[in-house]
Amino acid sequence: MRFVVVTGMSGGGKSTVLKMLEDAGFYCVDNLPLSLVEKFVELITMPNSEVSKVALGLDVRSDQSFEDATRILEQLKSRGYAFEILFLETDEKTLIKRYKETRRVHPLAPEGRVEDGVQKERKVLENVRRSADYVIDTSHLLTRELKEELDRIFVENEEYNNLMVTVMSFGFKYGIPADADLVFDVRFLPNPYYIDQLKHKTGNDREVQDYVMSFPEAGNFMEKLVDMIRFLIPNYVKEGKHSLVVAVGCTGGRHRSVTLANELYKRMKDQGTYGIKLYHRDVAL
Repeated sequence: MRFVVVTGMSGGGKSTVLKMLEDAGFYCVDNLPLSLVEKFVELITMPNSEVSKVALGLDVRSDQSFEDATRILEQLKSRGYAFEILFLETDEKTLIKRYKETRRVHPLAPEGRVEDGVQKERKVLENVRRSADYVIDTSHLLTRELKEELDRIFVENEEYNNLMVTVMSFGFKYGIPADADLVFDVRFLPNPYYIDQLKHKTGNDREVQDYVMSFPEAGNFMEKLVDMIRFLIPNYVKEGKHSLVVAVGCTGGRHRSVTLANELYKRMKDQGTYGIKLYHRDVAL
């Protein structure tokens, strides 16, 4: 039987993940009090049980003594029960935005500031996160991208390194992305903006892509960039990094950076045991 414990930051997408796992054939239970976890595990693992895949959602709403979760899970493991822990990570800015949009109160700060609740919860979940088998950062994931990551782990059973790589295009005139780990400037390439038939198109259009990639410098740059990132990724994984944002910038973020971000994504998407997604920050501006 495959048993997955789904936990993480409140507002990180646990309910969405459980629905996706349910669609994938898992028997899902959410918000079970910690005091009932051991009994629940005993029942679902009985010899005559017809359940083969189970997902159990746990968060700070379950029990105000959530610090005991690590102890309970360790006890289960010592008794021979096998399970995996999926932890949903989300940055503070995104969590605050989600709480404000839904007008919900944070379970650890019902009468206070959301920020205080998020910080307190992160500390409470520290040990569980450390022992997680899979960590998925949902801060900027689309629902489709989240499903793809879950399918890779729990449906296709691929090896997973807990690293999500975001390839992002941007325009320097709008500022360097605050969450960028690696920033590359492609303003050394000729700018399609100054060609009338390309000015109002973007790097998502074939004409612009063909123009930008027609220069040998673009191909050489891409080969060196791919080679460097392939070298860096396993080393980031080794150091426990869960999110890597590779930002490619040009002046306005609509032509050169979009073209090269698309090309980088195309070359990297099937090359490793990590998640990868593409994001064009300023293409519509």
